Amino acid sequence: MTAPQERLRLPVRRPPSWRAQAPVVAVVSLGGAVGATARYAASLWWATPPKGFPWTTLWVNIAGCAVIGVFMVVITEIRPAHPLVRPFFGTGVLGGFTTFSTYAVDIRRLIDGGQAGSGLAYLAATPLAALTAVWLAAATTRRALRRQP
Repeated sequence: MTAPQERLRLPVRRPPSWRAQAPVVAVVSLGGAVGATARYAASLWWATPPKGFPWTTLWVNIAGCAVIGVFMVVITEIRPAHPLVRPFFGTGVLGGFTTFSTYAVDIRRLIDGGQAGSGLAYLAATPLAALTAVWLAAATTRRALRRQP
C-alpha cells in the first residue's frame, strides 16, 4: 500500500479588479489630457509649415524624454512618491506630451512630399536624440543630487 500523495496547491493569480485599477486609469487620463494640451500649445506656438521640417515635434519629444530621465531618477532613487504620481506624470503627462505617433506621420509626410532624405534623417535622429536626452538627463540629475549637502 502506498500513502496518498498530497498535491501542492499554488495560489491562483487573478487579474486586479476594475475597482483597483480605476484610480490609475483616472490619473493617466487626466495626465494625458494635460500633456496633450501642452503639446498642442507648443504646436500652435511653433507651427510647422506645410512643407517644413517638423522641428516642434522633434524638440517636444527630446524635451519630454529629458524630463522623464530627471523624473525617474527623482522618484526611484531619491525620493519615493505616491503610487499614483508615476502613472499621472510619467505615463499620462509625459506620454501625452511626447508624440511618437505624430513623428511617424511626419516621416510619411516628408517622404510623400519628396523629401526622403529629410524623412530618413528624422526617422533616425528622433529616437537617437530622445534616448540620448533620457540618458543625459538621468546622469546629470544623479550627479547634481549627489553634490548636494
